[in-house]
Amino acid sequence: MPIATDGPTEAAAALPAVIDPVRVERNERYVRRRFWNTLRANLHRIPFLEQALAAFFCATDPQTPFKAKAILMAALAYFVLPADSIPDWLIAVGFVDDAAVLATAVHAVRSNLKPEHEERARAALRKEQQMKPAAGDASGMKPAGNG
Repeated sequence: MPIATDGPTEAAAALPAVIDPVRVERNERYVRRRFWNTLRANLHRIPFLEQALAAFFCATDPQTPFKAKAILMAALAYFVLPADSIPDWLIAVGFVDDAAVLATAVHAVRSNLKPEHEERARAALRKEQQMKPAAGDASGMKPAGNG
């Protein structure tokens, strides 16, 4: 049975009045399958990765309310989607739409994003950046992952 959302906030005014649990579950499976590879492939290209990681950790936290999880998973699914409104391969503008969607989602659920999520994001990003092969490393090996 669909779950009704709370009253609309400014950031969430355009969100649907009902959240489909089946769609949320599908988004979560998709995000869990693709998130870490997308993150690793774009470590050098995306300035908002820390925010994306914090959103991921918040969305996967069992303490996060369903509505907040649904909003974040939808935004993260858009982020990992290979084809979206502005193709990600376009230099300088490819991730503008992803950043806008993610920023809107984070704003809508800001009270659920805890300092622990942000600290985990910083730590994970540092770890991924340290594990990234140096330029000129021809091994092609990908770092071991959390996902």
